[in-house]
Amino acid sequence: MSYLVNLSIEGRKAVVIGAGAVAHRKAQGLLEAGARVTVVALEACAGLLALASQGRLELRLKPYEAQELAGATLVLAATDDEAVNARVSADCARLGLLVNVADRPALCTFSLPAVVRRGDLTLAVATEGRCPAFARALREELEGRYGDIYGEALDLMGRLRDAMLSEGWDSTRIQKSLAGLYADGIVAVIQSRDTAALADFLRDRLGAGFPPPG
Repeated sequence: MSYLVNLSIEGRKAVVIGAGAVAHRKAQGLLEAGARVTVVALEACAGLLALASQGRLELRLKPYEAQELAGATLVLAATDDEAVNARVSADCARLGLLVNVADRPALCTFSLPAVVRRGDLTLAVATEGRCPAFARALREELEGRYGDIYGEALDLMGRLRDAMLSEGWDSTRIQKSLAGLYADGIVAVIQSRDTAALADFLRDRLGAGFPPPG
């Protein structure tokens, strides 16, 4: 059983070994998280070539060597050469680096869940590497159920939490109050786009000092 975490990699080096469609998708995810991405492969797909031409990542068209991992925080391997994938995994183990090898759980020190993002809200589905297709199917289901409005709701709930902290509320009161707002239907109220109704909803449940400015 793995221990699920959110890893902050903004400004940190991430290395992708391989440059096909899977590597392209993984590189895009790293870029969205703010990583400094280096891709190493003998040849690259059009998508990665485009990202490199835009200066968004470093593309090194050469055979994999362990020295490519210098300075990395994490490594993703997505080649169709099992020997290369195994070498990457072994090199990362020796260097103490986090590594994910696509579709090879035994070679990984971390797995990548199927993810739905709505602003700062992240919904993740993980299967311990046993069935990525099932995780993707569940992600698609979540995408349909949890639209962009949930990202808006998170933004407001975060501002409400900040206001509660500034008012000196303790953690138990904050947690109970925010959970109550969700249970009482705050997402639907936000979705109505009725600002007066939202203000009344918050004041009725939190007091006269709410909603917060902005």
